Amino acid sequence: MTINLKNKQELIKKFGKNEKDSGSIEVQIAMLSQKISELTEHLKQNAKDFQGKRGLLMMVGKRKRMLAYLKEANLEKYRKLIKDLGLRG
Repeated sequence: MTINLKNKQELIKKFGKNEKDSGSIEVQIAMLSQKISELTEHLKQNAKDFQGKRGLLMMVGKRKRMLAYLKEANLEKYRKLIKDLGLRG
């Protein structure tokens, strides 16, 4: 599953420092969250896609590790990001 260019640019504008900032941890987590939501919708339609399910679990684990890193590095940015993305409840 890939994010189209328009959605990717919107995520970079919203979470990045400028339009070219695609490498910051906030942008990476936002893009990963978008991919996770798209893959979740795909798996609702295709329940027997076991490779897709494996990919989803790997992405969720990667996002969890990135969030743990951000929480350790900068708690304020972490709290703002999970609120903006609607994660954790």
